[in-house]
Amino acid sequence: MPDEKGPDERADVGRLYGRRLGRPLRAGRQSAVDSWLPRLGVTLPPAPATLDPVALFEAPVTEAWLEVGFGAGEHLLAQAAAHPHAGLIGCEPFINGMAALLSEIDHVPARAANIRVLMDDARLLLAGLKDASIAKAFVLFPDPWPKARHHKRRFVAKANLDQLARVLQDGAELRLATDDPGYLRWMLVEMTDHPAFRWTARRPADWRQRPADSPKTRYENKGLAGAAPAFMTWRRQPR
Repeated sequence: MPDEKGPDERADVGRLYGRRLGRPLRAGRQSAVDSWLPRLGVTLPPAPATLDPVALFEAPVTEAWLEVGFGAGEHLLAQAAAHPHAGLIGCEPFINGMAALLSEIDHVPARAANIRVLMDDARLLLAGLKDASIAKAFVLFPDPWPKARHHKRRFVAKANLDQLARVLQDGAELRLATDDPGYLRWMLVEMTDHPAFRWTARRPADWRQRPADSPKTRYENKGLAGAAPAFMTWRRQPR
């Protein structure tokens, strides 16, 4: 018999921590969500089928990129505008962040051409993607969960890195960023311990300076009173 599991049962991803809803949406933003989420939302096929992300887009998209937790969408929008050949898939479970992104698209509908979204746990999407189907991925300023008892909630951890390693193409770029010193140390340990990834840094400027095509977001601006952010680029090693 075929597997009857839906996408939410595809993987034992565990509980999603953090908020899904903040302030009530203004009417305009609610309208943007109602209008655009059904059009741009990613539907995962039932397991064990997997999704070819490039098939979500029309030409001239030739490859798919992934952003995990896009906040209000500034980075996602900038990357999509700068790289029309790439289809950007953004995951964000927080409806207020999703509404901010879709409101910007509502103002300029052409921006939707190479953007697709999942308003749910990124781990569900990772579990549902084809092997070696993502050409670039971003995990920028994820929640550091600073208390020791919450470290198990951090996204940059072996189980998620295993899934990223599976879906990233050989040589694909994985960008990480954080302004939390404790999470930076954690990231370095988790990433260097994983055999699928190689850090590209050769000098301090390679991780102290923001990538030229990476805009500063409002969430990042809120945190800049603290530690300076670190930007790390890793490569998926050949299989």
